[in-house]
Amino acid sequence: MHLNLKNPIAVFDLETTGVDVARDRIVEICIIKVMPDGSEEVKTWRINPTIPIPPAATNVHGITDEDVKSCPTFKEVAKNLAAYLEGCDMAGYNSTKFDVPLLVEEFLRAGVEVDFRSRRLVDVQNIFHRMEQRTLLAAYKFYCQKDLVNAHSAEADTRATYDVLRAQLERYPELQNDVAFLAEFSAKNRNVDYAGRVVLDSDGNEIISFGKHKGKKVVDVLVNEPSYYAWIMNGDFTLDTKRILTQIKLRSINK
Repeated sequence: MHLNLKNPIAVFDLETTGVDVARDRIVEICIIKVMPDGSEEVKTWRINPTIPIPPAATNVHGITDEDVKSCPTFKEVAKNLAAYLEGCDMAGYNSTKFDVPLLVEEFLRAGVEVDFRSRRLVDVQNIFHRMEQRTLLAAYKFYCQKDLVNAHSAEADTRATYDVLRAQLERYPELQNDVAFLAEFSAKNRNVDYAGRVVLDSDGNEIISFGKHKGKKVVDVLVNEPSYYAWIMNGDFTLDTKRILTQIKLRSINK
């Protein structure tokens, strides 16, 4: 089934040095750019993460320090990558929780402003979990009746994600072939920052989602415990989370 698209959609996957959004780096990114007419373009970049790739990460994706030592850094490709993604909605597997936040963090480190909040973000894993409760390998087997060869290479996982998304649309008549619907359906939380440290409640209030202040309004915490802002700014949080807290703080001051 072809996706019903108003905008191009970039189906993508990252291979990384680890799973910490604030600290880890991209070592490979693959994008299948699908146009509204159904045509596709596949691009894969190997990236020098500028930090060592731990053996545990290499055991997953097979990429070593030697493999990327002559590759460009993310900063060197950031502007071209941002231009390539301009105007695209996004789709991935576990992408709203990991891939999108890490990609945004890399852009911020590179000094390139990319706002994915204006895009539709479709998370194929969330659709899958709401429907079947499985993993990507099982999803590919279940929906496509195939074994996933070369799992944990960026291109193989990206292709599998795209194939699973189309098969999900074929299988479930209640899924609308519309990226706006799929983005809403696959969203787990109403995140304000990409890491989900700040979320919106049912009334649209910005709420802290973790720690001792979980469930409290951000503006209330910033007023009642001014040191909390400094703790966030000096802590091991993503640049995006720190930016969001700063925006909320400045907005409350200006009021």
